[in-house]
Amino acid sequence: MKKIILLPAFLLLLAFMLLYTSASAAAACTIELDGHAMDGQYRAVIREGTAYLPIRAAADRYGGRLTWDNGTRTARWTTEGLTLVARDGTCYIEANGRALYAAQGIFVADGRLMIPSRLLARAMGGEAAWEGKTRKVTIRAGAASIQDGGSHYDADALWWLSRIISAESRGEPMSGQIAVGNVVLNRVADPDFPNTIYGVIFDRKHGVQFEPVLNGTIYAEPTAEAVLAAKLCLEGVDISRGSMYFYDPVKAQSSWIGENCTYVMTIGVHRFYI
Repeated sequence: MKKIILLPAFLLLLAFMLLYTSASAAAACTIELDGHAMDGQYRAVIREGTAYLPIRAAADRYGGRLTWDNGTRTARWTTEGLTLVARDGTCYIEANGRALYAAQGIFVADGRLMIPSRLLARAMGGEAAWEGKTRKVTIRAGAASIQDGGSHYDADALWWLSRIISAESRGEPMSGQIAVGNVVLNRVADPDFPNTIYGVIFDRKHGVQFEPVLNGTIYAEPTAEAVLAAKLCLEGVDISRGSMYFYDPVKAQSSWIGENCTYVMTIGVHRFYI
């Protein structure tokens, strides 16, 4: 009697395992780097519509040196003309001193650090493509890697934007720091405000606009995170939804923004308005 009861259960379990294996195989994503199909140990991962691949696959294909710091969970890949740094849990990679935004984040899967395929391609000056029918990520490297940050960023813009971000949002999440930088750049683009970052920060048309200008913290050395946030803003990352103002309702000495502007969102301690 026991065998009669257990057999159907065993058959059901076997059927489930076969279906699961089949589904997993169908969901597998392969990688091709400059015409070379990577070994089966390397698989791409799709997260919220973005194709990721292990940074190890790139290092094995293109050579160079790849190191891993287990304390900071940071990978550093150095090859000819390119230094790429990626850290688990962040929303960016660094390539030749540039900050490239990863909206779905950097993460570890199956023991490997995963980075967006399009960012890897951009860092190598190339292109990435996704073939839906074959579930394959294809990357073609360019003739030269991405331009280095020292040449790409306007030094004055980076100097002042990183300082206002640091002074206004030190300790805030990266998204909050980016949004603060976005507000400054939104004002630069608006005809009602000065057309430079420096001009916006020190604008006194309707009184001092930013408290760090009053208390002098605008001149303090910016945090490393603030510099990264400034670079991301200068790369075109914009999460502000058009915000032109922000303030901390706990510390603010005036409620003018909240009473006269349209609320957009809250990130950390700051409320953002149009």
